[in-house]
Amino acid sequence: MPELKIKRVYEHPDKSDGFRILVDRLWPRGIKKEMAQVDIWMKEVAPSTALRKWFNHDPAKWEAFIKKYTLELKGSESAGELIDVIHKHPKVTLLYSAHDEQHNQAQVLYLFLKNKL
Repeated sequence: MPELKIKRVYEHPDKSDGFRILVDRLWPRGIKKEMAQVDIWMKEVAPSTALRKWFNHDPAKWEAFIKKYTLELKGSESAGELIDVIHKHPKVTLLYSAHDEQHNQAQVLYLFLKNKL
């Protein structure tokens, strides 16, 4: 089973990150592609635009967001594609840009993937 972790894209890349996958729908503000050292950008696996705008990183909506995003992931081809990519690498880091390190879509995606891998 591959080693899976999450990290803010603004943190310095490290060799221990392994294969780096950006899982945000939008490119992170203020970061150049060369500096991000993203191996692949899988924006399709991010929450839908409607869900992202509804959530708006509001911790009061966190529990409902988890349920809604998990439902999106269960019906998503891109989640299956992400799982296929992860299985090809011994170490994978999911990158996200949100300021809130506890209430963001990468946390939900990480838990979803841990249950699937």
